[in-house]
Amino acid sequence: MLQRFEYAAPTDRAELLRLLAESAEYRAQAEYGARTEHGAMAKLLAGGTDLLVNIRAGVAKPSLVIDVKKVAGYAGISWSESEGLIIRPAVTINEILRDAAVSSRFPLLAECARDLASYQIRNRATVIGNVVNASPCSDMAPALLCLGARALVASSRGRREIPFSGFFTGVKKTALGSDEILEAIVVPASSAGARGAYRKLKRIAGHDLGIVGVALSRKDGLVKIGISSSAPTPILVEGLEEGDSVDKVAAAAREAISPISDVRCSKEYREFMVETFVKRLMREVA
Repeated sequence: MLQRFEYAAPTDRAELLRLLAESAEYRAQAEYGARTEHGAMAKLLAGGTDLLVNIRAGVAKPSLVIDVKKVAGYAGISWSESEGLIIRPAVTINEILRDAAVSSRFPLLAECARDLASYQIRNRATVIGNVVNASPCSDMAPALLCLGARALVASSRGRREIPFSGFFTGVKKTALGSDEILEAIVVPASSAGARGAYRKLKRIAGHDLGIVGVALSRKDGLVKIGISSSAPTPILVEGLEEGDSVDKVAAAAREAISPISDVRCSKEYREFMVETFVKRLMREVA
């Protein structure tokens, strides 16, 4: 059963950042046992496909839910040769699939999006929500890692950039501060035109969570691999060249991962499938 919480839907960016700052201060005081008369433990809501499930399950217990979809400037995808592809907080997975700039310039991003859940969930789930959730099995993370994407982060203290190679810090953990929001994902124009493909292994056909996910891209003589469900965080394997042998690239991917055995499959099966997918992708993305 859903617990009680307050709901806020700011339309102004400054108001959103103020609410986050107040929540961060309240959280810090609560951790040190200080008494506070006002404040709230806040969670951000975009698509809600993870947050509302976690609230219902009792995993998340916010006293304030802040809906970011109505904030001015937080909707839409834009593309330019100077700034690259910019994905804002309210952009859903299906919007990625419908966007002409994505399909023509960043097909790997579209391929990862296409394999995320069902059409109905993709109509609600947001790209930024998928990566902020920081699940090791994130579908969008492998493409963003391969394409050299950057996270534009904002708080009442100012803005900063984080490369996605340093964005994930642990299971369900990111480099975001408690008063920060991921305000945009920027995929650089220099990555446009990269050839790539994505392979995802699931327990059953359809929309199951991934056992292993592998994305591979080729651009300007370099090969990059993004892997999910095979380490505490999605990981990037780089420093490889198109002239490298298939076995060398597969071995590099194998060395980078640290999978576990769980209810979905064994550690050894994950290791085998990562190598298998990398070898297939090296031949397909030629």
